[in-house]
Amino acid sequence: MGWRTAGCGRPHRRGMRTLALLLVVAACCPAPRPARAADGLRLRYRFAPGERIVMDVAHRALTETTIGAARQSVETATDSTKIWTVVAVDAEGHATIEHSVGDVTMTSRTSDKGESRWSSREGVPAPPDYEAVALSLGVPLSRLVVDATGRVLERRDFKPTPPAGTGDLMVVPLPDEPATAGTEWTVPQEVVVEVPGGPRKAVKTRLRYRVAEIRDGVAAIDVDTTVLTPLDDPRLEARLLERIWDGRLEFDVARGRLVSRSTGIDRRVVGFSGPESSVRYKASLEEKIQ
Repeated sequence: MGWRTAGCGRPHRRGMRTLALLLVVAACCPAPRPARAADGLRLRYRFAPGERIVMDVAHRALTETTIGAARQSVETATDSTKIWTVVAVDAEGHATIEHSVGDVTMTSRTSDKGESRWSSREGVPAPPDYEAVALSLGVPLSRLVVDATGRVLERRDFKPTPPAGTGDLMVVPLPDEPATAGTEWTVPQEVVVEVPGGPRKAVKTRLRYRVAEIRDGVAAIDVDTTVLTPLDDPRLEARLLERIWDGRLEFDVARGRLVSRSTGIDRRVVGFSGPESSVRYKASLEEKIQ
């Protein structure tokens, strides 16, 4: 028995042949799909007034110093909660953001003095070495104005902040053009290194960012630092160690923000205090959005 239409009851084999042909054409020429990572994704920050972005931060550092026969090691561990509060967003998408630290646990071990520890979470008074840290908790430390690509348009520090070699911001510069795996961009920087009672020098560096992959809406971005200014003074090199870093960032495209950062360094400088001296600095930073 042949195929019949619902209305007239007559065979309709020609219609079925036409439908089969259309199905073949559709299989060869699929309908356009939404843009994927391979087509390029525009990476942009998205902030809303009043929102709070909370990051769990873990920093570990080891400094080993050798001068002749004398050796000393210092280990530090800091676990903290960073809070970024979006104060306002203007019509051009420029966001005003305040940075604060909610709580912190700090541990320090030295080869000659042993261990010291303080945690703001335990409600005990801070010892003298940590009093300045305690006074900086729960209050705005800085205010930034950033655009949608992460460029810092304005910055005001309310309290003295030590230089951060691993990046102290919740934004990094993003590329202007749509990104795919392999997209690279560079950002020049200048840092000032100073030896107490000694020389002071402005050092030019370059941060290179590269999109390693884009998977499930998250862009994995590798970053490394190149020092461009020649340094012939080991004392300055030693002071620069904490200011350079390599690592990986993860950027959530839909949410429009960094969701994690993992950076590290392990370098040694010889001769910073005579021919038989050396300093090794090894550090790691892990940040993850709550």
